[in-house]
Amino acid sequence: MAYDFDLYVIGAGSGGVRSARFAAGFGAKVAVAESRYLGGTCVNVGCVPKKLLVYGAHFAEDFEQSAGFGWTLGEADFDWATLIANKDREINRLNGIYRNLLVNSGVTLHEGHARLIDPHQVEINGQRYTARHILIATGGWPQIPDIPGREHAISSNEAFFLKELPKRILVVGGGYIAVEFAGIFHGLGADTKLLYRGELFLRGFDGAVRKHLQEELIKRGLDLQFNADIERIEKQADGSLKVTLKDGRELATDCVFYATGRRPMLDNLGLENTGVKLDKRGFIEVDEQYQSAEPSILAIGDVIGRVQLTPVALAEGMAVARRLFKPEQYRPVDYNMIPTAVFSLPNIGTVGLTEEQAREAGHKVQIFESRFRPMKLTLTECQERTLMKLVVDADTDKVLGCHMVGPDAGEIVQGLAIALKAGATKRDFDETIGVHPTAAEEFVTMRTPVAG
Repeated sequence: MAYDFDLYVIGAGSGGVRSARFAAGFGAKVAVAESRYLGGTCVNVGCVPKKLLVYGAHFAEDFEQSAGFGWTLGEADFDWATLIANKDREINRLNGIYRNLLVNSGVTLHEGHARLIDPHQVEINGQRYTARHILIATGGWPQIPDIPGREHAISSNEAFFLKELPKRILVVGGGYIAVEFAGIFHGLGADTKLLYRGELFLRGFDGAVRKHLQEELIKRGLDLQFNADIERIEKQADGSLKVTLKDGRELATDCVFYATGRRPMLDNLGLENTGVKLDKRGFIEVDEQYQSAEPSILAIGDVIGRVQLTPVALAEGMAVARRLFKPEQYRPVDYNMIPTAVFSLPNIGTVGLTEEQAREAGHKVQIFESRFRPMKLTLTECQERTLMKLVVDADTDKVLGCHMVGPDAGEIVQGLAIALKAGATKRDFDETIGVHPTAAEEFVTMRTPVAG
């Protein structure tokens, strides 16, 4: 059968665009459908605009610390509308870049909501197209729990477009999105509370990292409330919100921001017209080659619920394009040693196993830790401390995990991720000469284990 396209991609986020571009470069006839915005969550309502807001929030500290270096500043004044307008301009620029990347690669762009008619056919804007392969890369969508008054709460989607900075905000959640936005709003001057129903946020991260960040956020004056959950939200006559917690307490706020998880975006996709199966969490079930139960339909990125990170979706998209259209270049995605950062204030950078994971896996471990006040702060009143930690296999000397809380943690850990991926030992770290004076050199000067 002759198909209209060799590959039809639904979703022009990071993974979908990468797969489409490279498939077209390998000679395939490719189309991409997008119903919202080019670049997906990351570019529009995720990592990129969030990082811009983190930069904005950090200036409050920079202004304060500059006095120790002899600077005298006038009274600082922050304008939320300016930050958001400038952010919007940058995102629009990136949307244009994504459009050019697709078009210049020879990809056909269909703007509208695509729906599966059968395993080889999609419908969009009243038109039907056939494809040998269909790739679903529709990403995720934030969830707000079904509680009374949920319509008064916002998610990360709306947070980037608030008309004004709330005077008081309640951030609900214990994952990296909640922690990052709590830092953003607090840094920009909002009275911020972070509520989490568990004992301590950032479940799955190294215990020392979680505890250290908690201490640093408390130092900064962020109100952390653990073992706390919302029962209902009520709008008051003056426009403010009354929030009732499950323990009976009542809190007054101007905004409730939920960051309590994301679901796969499968709305009105027509999966019922195919043999695609979902797992028990509602994500598309795929094998090691991203093929669903329907042989012609593949899926990558957040919609499969594996590792929900932009660079992972990019790697998956590349793997699909190579396997289908350039098999001699195909290599599977390695999900081990994926570095990641949390752009909290201060930042977290991490790669490899946590201490808890290493012990659970049966490793006999040595732990190396260093906590210190960064050099930049020695002329200031700021008492922030940086944490660096290595998890080492005591039998093989192999470094299993590397963790940091402090300025530029993500930048530092990216380089160390290469070393861990290459199988570096603690001896390799010890024999590497440091760059002085930097915080990063601490990773190659830790000599005495703190635990075994």
